[in-house]
Amino acid sequence: MARIEVDQGFCKGCGLCTDVCPKNILELDAATLNAKGYHPAHCIDQSQCIGCANCALMCPDVAIKVWR
Repeated sequence: MARIEVDQGFCKGCGLCTDVCPKNILELDAATLNAKGYHPAHCIDQSQCIGCANCALMCPDVAIKVWR
């Protein structure tokens, strides 16, 4: 089963990953702030992840790992 892992310390909350996810399972976590003061992205339903890696390819901070 595919899944993603977001390194919340590197994520700057730009939202590019949320725009390219074909399953719309990524969102910015409004309840969390990282050490840099950003709302990091997180996956709301890992079971729906298809491992396409669009999110990781689009991330300018290389904060997303995709496990297939």
